[in-house]
Amino acid sequence: MSDFVLGGYDWFRGLHILAVIAWMAGLLYLPRLFIYHCNAIPGGELDETLKLQEHRLLKFIMNPAMIATWIFGLLLIWSNAERSGGWSIFHEWDWLVKFSAVILITGLHHVFAIRKKRFEAGTNDWPQRKYRIYNEIPAVLAIVIVLIATVALR
Repeated sequence: MSDFVLGGYDWFRGLHILAVIAWMAGLLYLPRLFIYHCNAIPGGELDETLKLQEHRLLKFIMNPAMIATWIFGLLLIWSNAERSGGWSIFHEWDWLVKFSAVILITGLHHVFAIRKKRFEAGTNDWPQRKYRIYNEIPAVLAIVIVLIATVALR
């Protein structure tokens, strides 16, 4: 198993990056759909179209991308531990900040999933302005994660 983890590092890294791109695209687009959905007439054509788009985006792009991001990210951590001979990464402040940001972005993903269900049920209780604010959070977290991953982490 160790050979798989060590030998797969470059593949894990590449697949992790691709999964993150897909996940972030969804995290940035879904709240934008919610903003449009706030103006849709319940039961109208736009309402039904947006429900379908939101469902497909979450189920077929965002959920698989989030799962793949986590799997390949954890494999990268494991591979790094195998290569460096230990799990010292868990004691580095920059890694802890990055991991915390990933936890927050995962939580945000789940908030969006709950909001999608609210739109499906016709019980959305958030104003358009709140979705506009939530639309910016993934971008801010992505900046933190990328800068830590490329500049701070060794």
